Amino acid sequence: MLKIENIQYKADNEEILQDVTFEFQKGKFYVITGHNGAGKSTLAKCLMGLYKCSGKIFLNGEDITNKSVDERANLGMGFAFQQPVTFKGVRVIDLLKIANKSYQDYENILRKVGLDPKEYLFRELNATLSGGELKRLELASVLSRDLKVGIFDEPEAGIDLWSFNNLSQVFSEFQNTERTTIVISHQERVMNLADEIIVMKDGKILKSGTRDEVLPTLNL
Repeated sequence: MLKIENIQYKADNEEILQDVTFEFQKGKFYVITGHNGAGKSTLAKCLMGLYKCSGKIFLNGEDITNKSVDERANLGMGFAFQQPVTFKGVRVIDLLKIANKSYQDYENILRKVGLDPKEYLFRELNATLSGGELKRLELASVLSRDLKVGIFDEPEAGIDLWSFNNLSQVFSEFQNTERTTIVISHQERVMNLADEIIVMKDGKILKSGTRDEVLPTLNL
């Protein structure tokens, strides 16, 4: 499904990622974890094309290394930021339409992430929304797409307990689907959903395996 070979990334002459090689299988739920500065978010952004890296990235056998973010999105990849951006003058319904013009069930997708459509569908994406609300709206925009690969960068960061419980429920629905899900997370509850956990350290993959193999060995 999504294969990376010898991925390297440097910033300010510092090596952030070092020869990262891995193959993400179709329909599996992956959690990438590790201490702060391990390279997790950088790897996620390289996968989506937000950062230019060296090495090779393949999607279903096609070399997408030099493809833009838009091109990768059109091939079925989606990305949810750790800190969702706001857009002056853009409403929630506009965001959902941008995410997927053919998707029409906007009210249902908002309910799925725990938001009342009557209250949120025509609200503007601005600073009046809390971090938890923005997280859920971004998640709704990703869910509205028929993705092959969904990448979520620390989706639990800055949200309240209710939002986190709801987030866990949404992620649990991703299991046993055709979608490959990649989540950057420190949360054990999210890791407990994973088919496979990838532990990063100093820009490299330290180890990977099933949650039963990896969770007992973690000290995060």
